Amino acid sequence: MSHTTYAPATAAPSNSSLLVSKIQLLMPRINALAGQVWESPDVAELYPRYLCLLHGAIRATVPLMEMALERSRALAATDPVAEGVAAYLAKHIREEQGHDEWVRQDLAAIGRDPDEPLRSMPGPSVANLVGAQYYWIRHHHPVCLLGHIAVLEGYPPPPAFAAVLRERTGYPWEGFRTLHRHAVLDVRHRDDLRHALDDLPLAAEHHAALGVSALHTAHATAALFETLLK
Repeated sequence: MSHTTYAPATAAPSNSSLLVSKIQLLMPRINALAGQVWESPDVAELYPRYLCLLHGAIRATVPLMEMALERSRALAATDPVAEGVAAYLAKHIREEQGHDEWVRQDLAAIGRDPDEPLRSMPGPSVANLVGAQYYWIRHHHPVCLLGHIAVLEGYPPPPAFAAVLRERTGYPWEGFRTLHRHAVLDVRHRDDLRHALDDLPLAAEHHAALGVSALHTAHATAALFETLLK
């Protein structure tokens, strides 16, 4: 008598785990470049420059989400993925408002002009990081923005990181509030985004779009740290 052996059924990977597996390909490069910045003997000089670059990216966060929300709502009647993106963004926009002001307050606390990032034209590295999202939201699909957010909010700094930088730079504690707050907030934001992704009825084309957007953001984030090291 013959017996047929069946392999146990395995659950399909979640939407969020598929995206994270792609992002993880580039995290070693980002971490290595960030380590060079934060361990540099010139970190006290690099930190204000980092805040200016950070402001250039953060000031675009809410406008990007507002554009994606508008586009998602326009598609929602016939597009369940866009409907889910709209529901996520409507909540998350409120959570991200005012974060660019935190960066300006940090600059003031370390003795720099808080208007410095407003007077200077953001460089190509910031425009590359942010600009692709405007294009993809308008001319492809607003789900792309979730890939961008998955990189920027999916890897919060350790809770003690602000204290480490304070010791290395000699700047007052008030100059690190943005990093400290995001070390706490982005843990919840990361989890909220992953839950939202897992609830979306994604097709192959959506997974591809999320992956392209996330990997572009990861490459562009690495380029920001390279800019600081030049």
